[in-house]
Amino acid sequence: MIFHITTCSEWQQAREIGEYRVASLETEGFIHCSEIDQVAWVANQFYQNVPDLVLLQVNPEKLTAELRYDEIETGDRFPHIYGALNLEAVEAVIDFYPDSEGRFQLPPRS
Repeated sequence: MIFHITTCSEWQQAREIGEYRVASLETEGFIHCSEIDQVAWVANQFYQNVPDLVLLQVNPEKLTAELRYDEIETGDRFPHIYGALNLEAVEAVIDFYPDSEGRFQLPPRS
């Protein structure tokens, strides 16, 4: 599985239009995603003080767009979806809140 952090309102909009698109798809050509062990780092780097987040659990085998792992400045490789995210690939939508100190932790595994 791969994961994508978004807001409740962006997810709701995707459900209404039938696919998930985000600004980075237009500006960078892809949707940023993470492996499970990268989620907390991404959230703490880029989503501090962003309310109402959800974590989309995406099954790569169900994607209709291309998935690539690209290296970033740190040398780490992150999954990127090169196209709109089809809703059928989203297997779970998990409420994603920071802890009492404002830091994000990995969601509990089920």
